[in-house]
Amino acid sequence: MKVWILAGGRLVATPELMRLRAVPPALVVAADGGIEHAQMLQVTPHLWVGDFDSSLPTDPRFTHIPRQPVARDKDFTDTELALHVARERGASEVTVWGAFGGRFDHTLALALLSVRTSQAGLAVRLHSGDESARPLLPGPPCTLATYPGQLLSVLALDDLRGLRIQGVRWPLAGVDVPAGSGWTVSNEAAGNTALLSVGVGRALIVQRWPHA
Repeated sequence: MKVWILAGGRLVATPELMRLRAVPPALVVAADGGIEHAQMLQVTPHLWVGDFDSSLPTDPRFTHIPRQPVARDKDFTDTELALHVARERGASEVTVWGAFGGRFDHTLALALLSVRTSQAGLAVRLHSGDESARPLLPGPPCTLATYPGQLLSVLALDDLRGLRIQGVRWPLAGVDVPAGSGWTVSNEAAGNTALLSVGVGRALIVQRWPHA
């Protein structure tokens, strides 16, 4: 089951966002202030979760949406709670909208959470309309839809071994990349598909999407 989570970061109405929102998912979960993205995505959340410290629960636009409130003194973020709910309800694939921008600590925590969750078998994609990210883990190659000239980066979270990138301006064939290296930042897609794989280690694949 495909699930969307609405997080409280930046969301830009790009052509890529418009394309993806044309096929709404089975379940939409808003995480606190992420409820504001519902209008741009043209969806009505099925559930609104969080401690409501960055939204107004009495907002008349959203009073009809079921809620799952939690105390502010908690050991997880609102987006992490939404992801837990998605998993409990049978999600097989999750897109987190509003994943970037705002507080850096929340953005980085969400990026690392997406990797941990994907390792556990639930595919997670992060999106803010103008950029997206997904984990790259050892296993079958990852096929990306791209466009010629698109900026594409691989951010090594561990020391990578056997990184392969095809369909880009600067392809790599089984190289080792140290964690935090800038070597694989700002590559460019050569066509409409890129193929990536890694033998050992974890990374994030980041793509930029045009505003028009």
